[in-house]
Amino acid sequence: MPKMIFLNLPVADVAASTAFYEAIGFVRDARFSNEQASSMVWSDAIYVMLLAKPFFATFTEKTIVDAATNSTGHYALSFDSRDAVDAITRAAIEAGGRELHEAQDLGFMYSRAFDDLDGHGFGPFWMNPAAVEEGPPS
Repeated sequence: MPKMIFLNLPVADVAASTAFYEAIGFVRDARFSNEQASSMVWSDAIYVMLLAKPFFATFTEKTIVDAATNSTGHYALSFDSRDAVDAITRAAIEAGGRELHEAQDLGFMYSRAFDDLDGHGFGPFWMNPAAVEEGPPS
């Protein structure tokens, strides 16, 4: 079995969050979804699990922070083009997300940033393939 990542996010409204993630290109896997959770597929190896906050609380004794006011992480998503970065950011904003800052263009890398409905931060980016191989220019 290949290594996979399942990012578990506490959300206030599973149905609304599911609609948001579908709007930005994720696909819901009904086999692992119900009223308490939605399994959202990004790729063959990356899933975002949207868990109702009370259900999420059964996995930890820690306080569930409010991601809208506290930073819990920022999840970077790679894309094949600048246009794709812009497209997912536009889709996120249109679906109720919030843009975090203007586009950042470093020449070899282009990125944007947005929060989902609950404040979980995502940073879609494109990197020049040469920079991936050789590292950023000096």
